Amino acid sequence: MTAASSTELSLPPVRKGFWAMLAPGGGKMLFALAAIAIAFLFAFPVLWLFLTSIRPESGVYYVHRGTEFTWHNYLEVIQQENIYKAFWNSFAISTLATILSLGVTVTSGYMLSRFKGPIPDTWFSLIYVLRCIPYISWVLPLFFVTRQWGIFDTYWGLLLPHVAVHICFFSWIMKGFFDGIDPSMEYAALIDGCSRWGAFFRVAMPAALPGMTALAILCWLYTWNEFLFALLLTSHKTPILTVVMAQFVHELGMEWHLMSSTAILALIPALIVTIFGQKYVIRGLRV
Repeated sequence: MTAASSTELSLPPVRKGFWAMLAPGGGKMLFALAAIAIAFLFAFPVLWLFLTSIRPESGVYYVHRGTEFTWHNYLEVIQQENIYKAFWNSFAISTLATILSLGVTVTSGYMLSRFKGPIPDTWFSLIYVLRCIPYISWVLPLFFVTRQWGIFDTYWGLLLPHVAVHICFFSWIMKGFFDGIDPSMEYAALIDGCSRWGAFFRVAMPAALPGMTALAILCWLYTWNEFLFALLLTSHKTPILTVVMAQFVHELGMEWHLMSSTAILALIPALIVTIFGQKYVIRGLRV
């Protein structure tokens, strides 16, 4: 045996990576199993919520009663006094808060992205500081302010806090969208005679439309699902869906079957918005 062959035989075995040790196609199978597990992890609470919504009150806590299902829970929820008004109020406030928030955050993000100076720096520092404050600490001052201004339990009393929270967070997101857009087209528009506002509306906004759409969907879903502001800044005049849902918890116990039915009904508009807006959210987050 030659020296070269003896050297080759004495080399330590090469350690293969984890993916290489799997059988052909094993990596894809493992990835598929992991994806299924994650999907089940997210879908299981919704499935359990739906099953609870179609169980009779006597069968919510007793699994051994078998497959006893009923749609009476939904009929009972629909017959609630404030349910239709709560749905309308939640939809209206979510839509109005989205429109008002976009009107401010789009221009705010554009200013933070394109302009440098004391005003943009001060505005950026202000929203940074306000964003660092937990918004639960705003609730008590907002309660007294809305009572003092006479807008407690009104649309304005609930819209303004939502818009304030959206401005502090979504201005950063819009700044990131505009940072990813080449400003050379805006400079060309300025050279051609457009004003700064003209370049903004004709060039920057169309380019940032996917990001604005994603932002609008996220803003609407956030407002639709919000509970704390709705609980403390509204009363009987402006019922909100999340608050009406929480009223099934009272001193006699928790009406899980009715709460679950209301939650499923509240899930439908959010699911529709998510399904139709998914492609815009993904496209916008890639800008």
